[in-house]
Amino acid sequence: MSKGNGEGGVMTQFTMEDIARIGLLKMDFLGLANLTILGKAREIIGQSRGVDIDLHKIPMDDAKTFDLLSSGETVGVFQLEGAGMRRYIKELKPNTFSDIAAMIALYRPGPMEHIPTFIKAKHGLEPIRYPHPALASILEETYGVIVYQDQVLFIVQAFAGYSLGQADIFRKAMGKKIAAVMKKEKRNFVSGAKKLGYSADVTDEVFALIEPFAGYAFNKAHSFSYALIAYQTAYLKANYPAEYITAFLVTHTDQLEKVATAVAECRRLGIEVLPPDINRSQVSFCIESDGEGKAAIRFGLNAIKNVGVGAVEPLVVERQKGGQFKSIEDLCRRVDLRSMNRRAMESLIKAGALDCLGDRGTLLQNIGRILALAQREQHLKETGQSTMFDLWGEEVSAPLPSLDLPSADIATKEKLGWERELMGVYLSEHPFSAFASKAAAGNAFLCGHIDAELVGQTIPVAGMVASVHNSFTRDQRPFASAVLEDLDGRLEVMVWPRVYADTRDLWQEGNILLVEGKVRMRDDQV
Repeated sequence: MSKGNGEGGVMTQFTMEDIARIGLLKMDFLGLANLTILGKAREIIGQSRGVDIDLHKIPMDDAKTFDLLSSGETVGVFQLEGAGMRRYIKELKPNTFSDIAAMIALYRPGPMEHIPTFIKAKHGLEPIRYPHPALASILEETYGVIVYQDQVLFIVQAFAGYSLGQADIFRKAMGKKIAAVMKKEKRNFVSGAKKLGYSADVTDEVFALIEPFAGYAFNKAHSFSYALIAYQTAYLKANYPAEYITAFLVTHTDQLEKVATAVAECRRLGIEVLPPDINRSQVSFCIESDGEGKAAIRFGLNAIKNVGVGAVEPLVVERQKGGQFKSIEDLCRRVDLRSMNRRAMESLIKAGALDCLGDRGTLLQNIGRILALAQREQHLKETGQSTMFDLWGEEVSAPLPSLDLPSADIATKEKLGWERELMGVYLSEHPFSAFASKAAAGNAFLCGHIDAELVGQTIPVAGMVASVHNSFTRDQRPFASAVLEDLDGRLEVMVWPRVYADTRDLWQEGNILLVEGKVRMRDDQV
């Protein structure tokens, strides 16, 4: 491996099994964006509300937090935002921190099949059952269900006389799912249980119970660590929703899909999202009053596609120093726009960030003249010609030339298309807005209202075609995968060959459609 300075080095790697064999410790480090969101949210809450939150001292029995979790409103909450998890968390209605940790541990292949039992036992809908009275103290906390690796170790210790060290070796061996190894471990387990006086039937039952968990279960420390981050994110969302979602947006600024999800969540929660504005926006997303004392979220300038921090930072610095820009000419004189290329300026205009200085179509049509004036003003400033002396001998600014730009109209549909392309969302209005009441009158579902509870049902859905991906079946028949969206959310729609053959022309971006289809679940999404 070369370091680029002429010095050489050697790099090697081992498989994890070999690492263990030679006595080295393998560690996994996760880079979690959620930790960044938590830190940013604390900072924003401090700025907007003057509250300094210590996340390690928040109440662990906060009613708002558990209400949020129980309602399944967990978009943006660590580990709990998938559709399947949201369904289970609504059924569980957690009221203790350990409930959250258990659900995170159970929501994995193998243990997942025990979630319904866990939920019913918690709510007293069925009795708590223990495989054997000797295991009651180990499984009491989790309503008779094995949830953690630790419980597997304690069961093996209590039921077959293993030491905890031997029990962990047993767990690892079981987790490899190698038939010969499992057979050998079962013999050892049965032998140990027999010595302690347990019958063969009970021993087989307990072994069958722990087998699925040996390879998949979380250890308790891992689950509680994840649950702590989940609780902290839920706490901030429940108590400081605007600040928390702002932190989420700041962290995911360059991911248009996540921005769109967060904006949809704001609309659902009644939090206003204000468009980018050169006279009000900061470089990134920020909190701003909506005029009625409620917190709103202002779109950041660098959240616009093609616009980097370096391009907009001088704008924000100058505005903070000299006040709001009064005209496009004032902007050209006061800000050195050489750090902003034509594409970035076009994107700012198209996204509506300069609407306060002029009509979007007019500014875009005359962008060459605007940049030329900015270049000229900067040259005058550098050569000392941007000021003059008045009658009293005092230095004043030279008269500012007027651009007198010829107007140019842009269709609303085109403006909305620019917003969607550059910010991932429609901010000024949504093309579907005019059809929302008609869809509701026709008893059609909105995309954002379809959840896992509707799986298996055939329902009508209204929405706008946001994107279409065409493909072919194995026998070369064309079909499409489309995304419908409305004011409340997005939904993937599969258009299979028979239907697609009759409706191909309808599946075009921007079309408003009424679709009847059967709700299915795939990869935790409806």
